[in-house]
Amino acid sequence: MKYFYNIIKADYLQRTRSYSFLITLIVTVYIAYLFVPLHTANYTTLDVPGFKGAYNSAWAGYISGIMTTVMLSIYGFLLVNNSIKKDIETEVGLIIASTPISNFSYLFSKQLSNFLVLLTIVGCTFIVSIIMFFVRGTDYPFVFSAFLYPYLIFAVPAMSLVASLAVVAEVFLDRKSILQFLVYFFVFGFTMAAIKTHEADSLITLIDPFGLKTMTSSITNDINSQFHTHIKDASFGFIFRDKQAFQVFVFEGVNWQLPFLLSRIVWIGFSLALVYFSSFFFHRFDFKQTVSKKNNKPVQLTADLVSDEKEMISPAGISRALLPPLVFDYSIFPFVKTELLLMIRKGNQLLWLVNAGLWIAMFFVSLPIAHSYLLPVLLFLQVIRWSDLTTKEKTNRLHYFSYAAYRPLFRILPAQILSGIIVAMVMALPVIVRYAIISDLFAVVNIINGSVLIILLAVCLGIITEGKKLYEIIFFMLTYSAVNKLPITDYLGGAPHDNHLVYISVLSGLNIILVLVSFIVRNYQSRHI
Repeated sequence: MKYFYNIIKADYLQRTRSYSFLITLIVTVYIAYLFVPLHTANYTTLDVPGFKGAYNSAWAGYISGIMTTVMLSIYGFLLVNNSIKKDIETEVGLIIASTPISNFSYLFSKQLSNFLVLLTIVGCTFIVSIIMFFVRGTDYPFVFSAFLYPYLIFAVPAMSLVASLAVVAEVFLDRKSILQFLVYFFVFGFTMAAIKTHEADSLITLIDPFGLKTMTSSITNDINSQFHTHIKDASFGFIFRDKQAFQVFVFEGVNWQLPFLLSRIVWIGFSLALVYFSSFFFHRFDFKQTVSKKNNKPVQLTADLVSDEKEMISPAGISRALLPPLVFDYSIFPFVKTELLLMIRKGNQLLWLVNAGLWIAMFFVSLPIAHSYLLPVLLFLQVIRWSDLTTKEKTNRLHYFSYAAYRPLFRILPAQILSGIIVAMVMALPVIVRYAIISDLFAVVNIINGSVLIILLAVCLGIITEGKKLYEIIFFMLTYSAVNKLPITDYLGGAPHDNHLVYISVLSGLNIILVLVSFIVRNYQSRHI
């Protein structure tokens, strides 16, 4: 029990004290502020055409609870899926492997620490939702249970599942981060599609880990009973639409059914079963080291060889005239070449086949699909290549050398930025060429601006946080927004915009700010190493 508790405590404190967690928490709290918009807002988070819910305790509590559950299930996996990897990199796992703790106990401790990290964010959004109810002030009374039940019944089982899936992904997919992301988001997308396309019944209730179908069905039932309509389903997410006439309905909360409550317990048990099953396949930090057989032949030192070696290293035998001349190259192009090679060789090389397939497909599919769907996905697949653009130096303790190089601020950092932009431009080239052919200048500028933005974001966040986790989370959220064509976070210009000049100016301004912040912070770091 001593080992079990210490692993949970150390892992939880290590995560919650990082910059990436704090910034993620701040972003989540801000998003929680947007979960329940006023009737005058130009967006909604749960949309039923022609109707809006009265801002009572049930509406504020249940909407914020289900939004927290779904949104944190999306990017919470990225936040907690590196617990075992960090033990491998720091070699703490070798110490843990020598302790009496079992595989299941170790993996279960990791699952619990992941769960506690996610619950910390859930608890903060829970507090924010209550505060916003009082800040906005309504004539409806405050009912604490209307806030507690949705967070307890929706969020807790879902976070337990996400925490266990992060552990299982690390066990079976090892350190292949991008493959873990792809598998998880495929499962997540498949689950959401199954929930949305089927009617509410006992089976859908059982396979719905978020409780989304139960929530939307309760809302539509309340509207149909109050206004005698026949609405079948409600849209979920940040939905922007023009202002239109609506009727206000009073939502009294979900009428909890026994099958649904039992399903929440089943999901918690299933998450524990996943961890237990994966413990049979856990490597326990026992990696087989491949030894090269090329130089296995022992070298026998003879008297002549020893005398020749002494003569070669003798200072008297060194002639400066025989040494090759020193050639100084102060340009950034060798650094650009090195960074490009590091990015190309990083990760599983089979992933380049997927990249090539998507890249070629963007030449042949319809232009809106290539712009709005294939391009954001293709760019996101490069997340592991861009996330450590400016962090790999400190990770590998090379910053002592790079900061001491000749003018690192104007050679190394620009080379990292330029190499990342080159890769992004190559990935977006099919869509850029097709828009250039039809003379759509605004689309070309938007794609170039957006591609530069994600590189500068990786550079800036990497320099500030000295880690890559926050960038991976934000990049995923931007990709999710781009695929769903949300105008407020559309960085590639795939969603419709009223004023193209304003949109281009905002993106260009963000790029300038990111460049300035990156150079200022890196200048400070290089002078205070």
